[in-house]
Amino acid sequence: MLNPNFFNTLFVFPILNFLVLLYKFFLFIKIPGALGFAIIGLTVIIRGLFNPFFKNQMLMAKKMNDIKPQLDKINLKYKNDQKTLQAEQMRLYKEAGINPASGCLFMIIQIPIFIALYNVLSIFLVNNGQGAKLVTSINKVLYNSFLHISSIDPWFFGFNLATSPKQAGVWYYFAIPLITALLQYLQAQATTAQSPVTSKSEIVKKDESNPDKSKNDTGDFQKAMNTQMKFLFPLMIGWFSYTLPIGLSVYWNVFSLFSIIQYRQTKKLNNKSQITNKS
Repeated sequence: MLNPNFFNTLFVFPILNFLVLLYKFFLFIKIPGALGFAIIGLTVIIRGLFNPFFKNQMLMAKKMNDIKPQLDKINLKYKNDQKTLQAEQMRLYKEAGINPASGCLFMIIQIPIFIALYNVLSIFLVNNGQGAKLVTSINKVLYNSFLHISSIDPWFFGFNLATSPKQAGVWYYFAIPLITALLQYLQAQATTAQSPVTSKSEIVKKDESNPDKSKNDTGDFQKAMNTQMKFLFPLMIGWFSYTLPIGLSVYWNVFSLFSIIQYRQTKKLNNKSQITNKS
């Protein structure tokens, strides 16, 4: 697992070194559960590196919310002509500076970091980091002899970060995937753009121009995507949290909390700026 290759050199080794550095720092200041706080510190660092992508995602969500009325009109006008509908939608996206795929980009970028973090935590899963051969192999890829370790304590407030709720089989471990899924749901709910309220007159106009009340395929697709983001993705992450080391859940949960807080703060600032502009 610690053999030098492109992925390990680019992702696993830097994360391992940062994690050990933070771990030794928290040990030095004598904080219990040093590994857990090291993972939290590492999450904060990674979150800072991802911040430009995060801001871009928030900007795209706001733009999508702003063009929702225009998008609804296009969907209604060209509901029977899918080719023209797609062309008009792409034109509107282009004019608004929206990349439809950017919403998934933020998730995709996290994948190699997540895999590398999983690999790092999996290293400590072997004999809880106590095996002499394992410690030697870790020390070989550390950037400085100052970082060399003799052992790793995986316990954090009664939880073994190197094991999973499924492996532990202890009742309070099962709270971790539930909390993780809930935070993922709150994050998805906070980050999904809210559709503007449609007035009664607009509903009447839609009904008159669409007497058969046939569903708009594009609107249904958008609703399906929002449903997946709000419900299916949190359930999937919750299942991963149940089967994978708890240290990964610490990463997910801290990351989600940062995202929720930043989205809400940004939303408040946008609302204040809109009120100021109107006045």
